[in-house]
Amino acid sequence: MEKNQLMENKACFCDTGLPFEKCCGLYLQNNQKAPTALALMRSRYSAYATHNADYLLETTYISERKQYSKAEILKWATSNKWRQLEILFFTENEVEFNAYFLDENQKPQIHHEFSTFKFENGEWFYLDGI
Repeated sequence: MEKNQLMENKACFCDTGLPFEKCCGLYLQNNQKAPTALALMRSRYSAYATHNADYLLETTYISERKQYSKAEILKWATSNKWRQLEILFFTENEVEFNAYFLDENQKPQIHHEFSTFKFENGEWFYLDGI
């Protein structure tokens, strides 16, 4: 069965409560552009959960892409089991969040990040996170 068929009617990984194909699937599978920084943040979380390293690289601001490798992104994405995304705060171009996951030893972990995004040529891009 194709991955697209497996995702039908499944709740989106980003915890909006919407089905994946009506939420982050619009960006990950249908090549639509995320309309806001928050939507891009949510779709990037879903990209980790679905191991979509290409999307993660494509949505990273071009000057920052050299800091990332597809192999390292895939290693991080596949070695963890993504459990929940919690949005703590957001503005037009910033999102603070917690990403809950189980590491490769099945130990619960929390990744906390304050991310900034840049809007350029009609698209949002991930710029950096601390």
